[in-house]
Amino acid sequence: MTEPVVDTASSLAARTITPVELPRHRWGRHDAPARALVVHGLGSNGPSTWRICAALADRGWLVEAVDLRGHGVAPRALDYRVEAYAADLLATRPTPVPGVGHAAWDLVVGHSLGGAATAVAAAADPRWAAAVVLLDPAIALDDHDAEIIRASQEAAFADNTIASVRAKNPEWHPLDVDIKVQAVSEASRWAIEQTSEQNHPWDVRPAAAALRNPTFVIASDPEVYSLFRGALAAEVLANRQVSLTIVQGAGHNVHRDRPAETTKAIGDWAELQLEQRSRRET
Repeated sequence: MTEPVVDTASSLAARTITPVELPRHRWGRHDAPARALVVHGLGSNGPSTWRICAALADRGWLVEAVDLRGHGVAPRALDYRVEAYAADLLATRPTPVPGVGHAAWDLVVGHSLGGAATAVAAAADPRWAAAVVLLDPAIALDDHDAEIIRASQEAAFADNTIASVRAKNPEWHPLDVDIKVQAVSEASRWAIEQTSEQNHPWDVRPAAAALRNPTFVIASDPEVYSLFRGALAAEVLANRQVSLTIVQGAGHNVHRDRPAETTKAIGDWAELQLEQRSRRET
C-alpha cells in the first residue's frame, strides 16, 4: 500500500519514496562552469526541451535534460505522485567533472508537471538547486484544468501523427513536431493516466510557499491558455523568493510557442543569478 504523504518536504527529506535513475540528454561543454537541469512536462521527454537546452549551452552552460519516470526511455514504476517525480529529481545530481566541484545544480528549469516536481524537490532540499525557473507550472489544478489536460493527453495518444501535431500547433518548429510524436510513442499511456489519477486533487501550493531559493515563473498568456493565473498566481507570488513574467501570445507550451522570448528570459535571469551569487561569495 502506498504511504500517504502528509507534508511534502518532510516526507521527501525522510526518503519515504524510492527514486528511479533518470536517463540524461546533454548539451554543452563538460567542463562548463555552470550546470543546469531541465525537466519536461506530462507526455513529453527530455529532448522536447531542446530549445532551452541549446540556448543555455550557447551561453556557456552544461545542460542536462532528463526523461521523467514513465516517459521517454526512463524506468517505469507504480508511483506517479508528484512527490515521486520530485524524489527522482532530488536523486539527480550534476555529473562530476574532475577539478570542478558541483554538488548542486546552478539552475533547474521545469515545465508544467516538471515545474510542479521541481518546486517540490527544491522545497524539500534548498541545497539541490541554487535557482529555479518554472515554466507555466502545474502548481494546483482545478477540475476544469485537470479535464483539459486529461482530454489533451487522450487525444495525443489517439492520433499521434506528424500531421495531427502540426495542425494543432502550426507555429511550432518542425523539430518540436517530430519530437512530440516521438515522446508520445515512447511514453507509457498507463503512467500518464496514473499521473492524473494519483494526484487528485493536484495541489503542491505548500511546496511553492516553502521555496527558499530565487524562483522565476515564466507563465503563458491567460488569454491563450495558462495554468498559472489569477488567485493561484497571486498566492504563489506572496512568497518573496518568487517573481513572474508572462510571455504574451504563448500557450501552455511556452518554450515551443514562443521559444525566442522564453529562452532569452531564462538565460538573462539565470546569468543574473550567477552574477549575484558570485558577488555574495566574494
